[in-house]
Amino acid sequence: MRVSTAAPWRAALVAALSLATAACALPYVPPFTSPQPSAVAHLSDSGGRVVGNAVFLQDGGSVRILLDVAGVTPGSKAVHIHEVGLCEPPGFESAGGHFNPDKAHHGIGTRRGPHAGDLPNIVIDATGKGHLEFTNKHVNVKKGNNSTSLLSGKGTALILHAEADDMHSDPEGASGARLACGVIMRAQ
Repeated sequence: MRVSTAAPWRAALVAALSLATAACALPYVPPFTSPQPSAVAHLSDSGGRVVGNAVFLQDGGSVRILLDVAGVTPGSKAVHIHEVGLCEPPGFESAGGHFNPDKAHHGIGTRRGPHAGDLPNIVIDATGKGHLEFTNKHVNVKKGNNSTSLLSGKGTALILHAEADDMHSDPEGASGARLACGVIMRAQ
């Protein structure tokens, strides 16, 4: 019986070539890339300190909103899109009322609502940080002058309130004072 010392390396070479050939037959899958933001907002408190950043992504007929805040007192806080892109401290009243082009009733869970600018509450943890993700089907960040665009006319602003939104009281859900404001602007 003859024993070949070349057999182990040949078997390894055949296996490697088989794997390489099979890998070449697989379709190319590009690396995952996140979509580019369509718009952004940087929320500042009444002292001018940036406490939050939001990204707005156009996703078909809806807008995906991602908000991160830090340095805010813990608890549940209301978040709303307001009708004017102006954030003058200390009370940010310059941002006007909720963005509501359809003249709906306030509250995500109401039959006659919601305002286009109504968003869920954000929960701020004990370290002062919070994160909110929400898809809003009542707004868009498309170019052009249309009534539901956050970038048309006088623009819009994102407001963080001191209290939680009760999701039904018109016009602002008993959400309390305006803690921080950021103008929503087209991403560069």
